[in-house]
Amino acid sequence: MPSLRYFLAACCMIVTATAQGDDIALVNKTLDNFHQAASRADSVAYFEAMADNVVFLGTDGSERWQGQEFRDFVTRHFSAGQGWTYTPLQRDIIISPSGDTAWFDESLDNEGLGNCRGSGVLVRSAAGWKIAQYNLSVPIPNDMVYQVAADIAAPASVAGDVTAPGTGAMTAVAAPPETPGTSPDAAEPDASPQGTTTDYGCSGRRFKTNRKAGC
Repeated sequence: MPSLRYFLAACCMIVTATAQGDDIALVNKTLDNFHQAASRADSVAYFEAMADNVVFLGTDGSERWQGQEFRDFVTRHFSAGQGWTYTPLQRDIIISPSGDTAWFDESLDNEGLGNCRGSGVLVRSAAGWKIAQYNLSVPIPNDMVYQVAADIAAPASVAGDVTAPGTGAMTAVAAPPETPGTSPDAAEPDASPQGTTTDYGCSGRRFKTNRKAGC
């Protein structure tokens, strides 16, 4: 019966859309908890949002931290009461058709760095959605990028040396760096993943933290 097949197909689409909507809400919650914990210098909640072998890429090219190395770095700062505040302004999330992987990118506000961008991958685990990779960057306008590239290249050519990955020092103003090693497999989204955009608005989300983020 064609009508029965269409009905069953429609029911399947509704169930799938509902499940993905639930996953997107849970991914949003994990990322929000991650940022709020960093603002409070709360290492327990911060690590709870991460996969065991998380990779964190900071704004400096040397900042690639992974797993326990990243946790050690964060613990040193948080134990001294030094957190970092990145306020989400907008976020896009894509859930893979399998429902096991999520990709995100988000616009962030930071008092010292201004407009920043975070992106990365979350994986579903028995304990919920966990951040497997987070990449923090500062977007550079196209009309400035060549000058910035020249400024970066100039001291490197004079020194004739390149800092080894993962040895860069991170401050509490710039977001946490990441660990050296191999990055987790972050496959491109497969066929027709579903996504959504969350717009927080400039004043819509302010977390109680050790540093006030301005808009």
